[in-house]
Order: sequence, then structure tokens, then C-alpha cells
Amino acid sequence: MDNQPEAPGALYGWAMIWTLLGIFAGGMALNLTPCVYPLIPITISYFGARSDRRQLIGHGLCYIGGLSITNSVLGVVAAMTGGLMGAALQNPLVLTFVAAILILLSTSLFGLWEIRLPGGLTQAASKTYAGYLGTIFMGLTMGIVAAPCIGPFVLGLLTWVASLGSPWLGFVVFFTLSLGLGLPLFILAIFSGNLNRLPRSGEWMLWVRKLMGWVLVGMAVYFIRPVLPKPAVALLPAIITLAAGLHLGWIDRTSAGFRAFEWIKATVGVAAVVFATILIWNWITIGPGITWNAYSDQLLVESKNTGRPVIIDFSADWCSPCRELDAVTFHHPEVVKQAERHFTLIKVDVTRGGNPTYERLLKQYNVKGVPTVIFLNAQGREQFEKRLVDYMPPDQFLNHISGLIPQTGKAGNEN
Repeated sequence: MDNQPEAPGALYGWAMIWTLLGIFAGGMALNLTPCVYPLIPITISYFGARSDRRQLIGHGLCYIGGLSITNSVLGVVAAMTGGLMGAALQNPLVLTFVAAILILLSTSLFGLWEIRLPGGLTQAASKTYAGYLGTIFMGLTMGIVAAPCIGPFVLGLLTWVASLGSPWLGFVVFFTLSLGLGLPLFILAIFSGNLNRLPRSGEWMLWVRKLMGWVLVGMAVYFIRPVLPKPAVALLPAIITLAAGLHLGWIDRTSAGFRAFEWIKATVGVAAVVFATILIWNWITIGPGITWNAYSDQLLVESKNTGRPVIIDFSADWCSPCRELDAVTFHHPEVVKQAERHFTLIKVDVTRGGNPTYERLLKQYNVKGVPTVIFLNAQGREQFEKRLVDYMPPDQFLNHISGLIPQTGKAGNEN
């Protein structure tokens, strides 16, 4: 049995859907960067030279397939380091280093420096080749040509995927990114007659790069959160979102030759300010959460002797579902009231390994990852059907624990 916690930030439920939609949108936005946008007419002219619509669609699918193979392999390889990465991310120094690297990569997208590849490699990748295999090769090498612009974003995404520790998720994340990057080219290739309707390249593409830079800053905040004090954990995302909105919406003076661009800037700015306000408001209005006890064998013995059920929460600061459980479910007023009234509440924090007692508990309860919430009945026996290994909303959690509360406990513990 592997008693190491799972790597941080596993995707689950609606969070996975929204994350993948965001990555898909990010892939589409990468088409608007200065390195990729000039490739659009070249790529479309390559496809448009084929008058047969079925042949055109075949080449388009080969192009997306080649692009997806390159990126998906990168994602799988990065995710296969997940076990090592998950253990390393228990170290505050490693977390700080990762966040610093992401900030450094973001400064490239802000225009302070650029990634430059050897000229020979770029020239070889930019050549066109005949046939379906040639189209696949074009897709395989597109990432090389576009690396100066999309490289920092992809490297930041690779770091995050490595922290997930799941090769399957690594494949899905980068396959989704590839679809976002390749689908606009595929659609424009089919309707190549509308190429003249595309906005001309210009300064507005630099604004898109800066948008991606702020995305990397947000990823840096995601990694550094476990080493920050709780007020900073709540406020820093709001501050970064507010700063990004003010910069992208109004401070940045980038202009464009089409009128809609100013509306796009203003919309992004307003949306970021509103979201930052919501984050700050939620932090101000949040009530007290569950008061957890540190684990002790004596506490379990006392609970068994008094017939009081027990909740043991195995969690870690780097675990995204754990943080959501703590911030939402375990701060819900009714959950706090019922849990503290009827249960003995124990927290086992495995953010940093090496605690022999916690290592023993991981083996004893066969805990394979976090979050894992274990429920012991009034006789001290685990109710395996109640075990939680994912986030659960407050209303569902209340129903989940209702059957564990002894009838005598309901009446006898009102105070």
C-alpha cells in the first residue's frame, strides 16, 4: 500500500469541467499572440490549396492530431513525475521556487525578455511538407515555431500538470490545450475565403500575451498558498485579480485598429474587478469554521467510552479539494453546529511528511490520498461506506453525517 498522499490539486467534478474549458479558451487565445497569429495565413494557404473539401478536412484533422500528439506526450511525461513532485511540494522551499519560476516566465509574456530558439531548428520546423504525413509533421512542429510566445505559458502549465501526478489528466489537459490551439486554424482553413475578415496583426496581440502573463501569476499564487498565512491565502488571489483587471482594462495603453478591442479590454477589466470584490467580500463575511483537535489515542478512547462518534480529516495545505472542504463545507454554520455538538473532531495534517504517528495512521486506515475523511461510529468502528475522498457540499455533508448521530447523543448533547 502506497501511503504517500496524492499529488496536489487533483481535478474533480465541475472543477475539472471548468478547468478544461479555461484551458481550451487559453489555447484559442494563444492563436492571438504575436508568434502564432502570423502563421494563420500561412497555415490556411497550405490547407486552402486543396479544393477537395474531404481532403481539406482530412489534412485539418491530421494537423490537429500532430499538434495534440506533441503536447499530450509532454503532458503525460510531466504528470509521470507526479509522485516525486507531490512529495517535493510538501517543502516550502520547493513551493517558493516553483512560484518564482512561474513569475519569471510571466515576465517573458509581459515583454521583459523572450525565449529564443536556434535559427536552424526554427527554419526546419517552419517548412511545409506534402501529403498527410507532412500535415502531421506541421502540427508536430508548430509548438517549436510558436515557442517564444506560447513557451512560457506551456512551461507553466507543465509545472502544474506535474503536480497533479496523473498521466491521464496530463494527457487530457494538454489534448484540450491542443484542441483550443488548433481548432480555430482548422475552421478558418475550411472557410479560407473569409480570411480577409480577420483583424490585422498589431499591438493588440501584445495585450493577449500580457493576459497570459497574468494567468501564470495566478498559477504562481496557487502554488505559494500553502506557505502563506491564512489572511494572505484569502486576500492574495483577490489582489492579483484586481491588479490584473486594472492593468489589462485601463492601465495598459495597447490599442488596435478595430473598435471592439476597447470593449474587450473594458469587459475583462470590469469582470476582474467584480470577481476580486466577490473574493474579498467572501473573506470578510466568512464565519468561524470547525475547531479541530490534534490526534491522540486517548481522545479516541474517551470518545468510545462516552459513545461519541468521531470524524478524522486527513488533509494537506497543497490539496485543492481539502482547501475547498475547509473553506466551504467546514465553515458552513449548520455543519459547524452539528459537527461540534455531536462528534469528536480530529485533524491529521499531512502537509509535511515525516510525522511517525501520522504515517502509522495512514497505514492503519489505508489512506491512499487526501482528502480522506473517516467516520467512526459510537463504538469506535469505521463506517467504510461513509468515507469521503473528495469535496462534498454542506447540504450533502449534513445528510451524510445524520445517520451517525446516536439518538441519545441528539438529546443529551444539546449544550
